Amino acid sequence: MSADAWRVEPMGDLALLLHAGEGLDDATSARVHAAAAALAAARLPGLVDLVPAYASLLLRFDPFVWGDAAAAQTPSARCAEAALSVLDHAQRGGAAARLPARTLEIPVCYGGEFGPDLAELAAHAGLEVRAAVALHSGADYRVAMLGFAPGFPYLLGLPAALHAPRRATPRTRVPAGSVAIGGAQTGIYPRELPGGWQLIGRTPLRLFDPMRAEPALLAPGDRVRLRPIDAAAFDALASAADSGA
Repeated sequence: MSADAWRVEPMGDLALLLHAGEGLDDATSARVHAAAAALAAARLPGLVDLVPAYASLLLRFDPFVWGDAAAAQTPSARCAEAALSVLDHAQRGGAAARLPARTLEIPVCYGGEFGPDLAELAAHAGLEVRAAVALHSGADYRVAMLGFAPGFPYLLGLPAALHAPRRATPRTRVPAGSVAIGGAQTGIYPRELPGGWQLIGRTPLRLFDPMRAEPALLAPGDRVRLRPIDAAAFDALASAADSGA
């Protein structure tokens, strides 16, 4: 993770975008999250936010902290230099390779009213529905980023056999908790939203609750395992979530 490996793009006067590469792959995503962890640990003054995406990391900074009328560099250039120095140091020390180890299990009721597109998606993949569920739930996923809506996780790790195009006509209402496939990704809708991904199941867990100390259930870098459940278990877990248990 040397400075030479990152492309720096100024984003106005308040932010920088560090590009780690291109595409949707686990190695690039891991580099982004390692960089975010290293920069968060460094506690650079005036660095107010870190926002990881698939292949880039947004740094929001306070220009008044980094500005200096006597300096030849702009605030964004000075912040970029400091950030890249941190990443170089982390790489040399091996710290950048250590990612958060948190793993969360998400219960999912597949098919039927919970996943109306599952049968069609399984047929598209040339699989029986049961085999498609086993393949999807057996994968090891990583939260690449949160986006689209608060708490919506984009999960890397979808088996290639289950890659499927988005729906030609998006739905105006997708139920909260819907587990879906769009292209090479799996995502989970945190609340009722419009959407065009293929719906294959639903979780009773609340992925985003503004009343919680940490509103988003998942965070970038988390590992996720999906556990198939039946409708009765879904109802019981949904009731427990509604009661705050």
